[in-house]
Amino acid sequence: MVKAIPYILVLYYSRQGATASMAKLIARGVEQAGDIEARLRTVPSVSPDHQASIPVVPETGAVYCSEDDLSNCAGLALGSPTRFGNMASALKYFLDNTGALWASGALINKPAALFTSTSSLHGGQESTLLSMSLPLLHHGMLICGLPYSEQALMRTRTGGTPYGASHLAGIDSDLPLSDDEQQLCLALGKRLGYLALRLC
Repeated sequence: MVKAIPYILVLYYSRQGATASMAKLIARGVEQAGDIEARLRTVPSVSPDHQASIPVVPETGAVYCSEDDLSNCAGLALGSPTRFGNMASALKYFLDNTGALWASGALINKPAALFTSTSSLHGGQESTLLSMSLPLLHHGMLICGLPYSEQALMRTRTGGTPYGASHLAGIDSDLPLSDDEQQLCLALGKRLGYLALRLC
């Protein structure tokens, strides 16, 4: 019987595309770690009218995350744009509905990493990353950051923190990822994949 290749779930929410770009780089980094895959998934927007007003399958981009995607992953990379120093409500809503996984202990001892994008340099990157870690700690996950052996952490003039990858998107959310930001996304993905392979 052939053993399934483990995967890292790269789960994100993105409105303007910056967080999605980070997710793709992190996925590429995961697959540089060895015999492990990256699975890109997103979550639907929260509907303001409280009705199911979005398509069941997104028209473009990654497909929506299922409970099985999360339950069976070897590790998780979680990404969101910053909303007042916290994750976006769509991602929070998804996580708020993972109580059954919490009760089963499905995510205990699996590694997790975080990433975010902000409009301003001091717009809450670190508080967003830290607040995103809280539900993952409740799930028993092991949080993986970026060590200062990554030289880009010391020279970046845009995003990049020891708590996870970050990006300065600009007031119009149109700034591309800097070279340092790209390098840190790849490094975070590779580190997460490396840890997952040793823990699974």
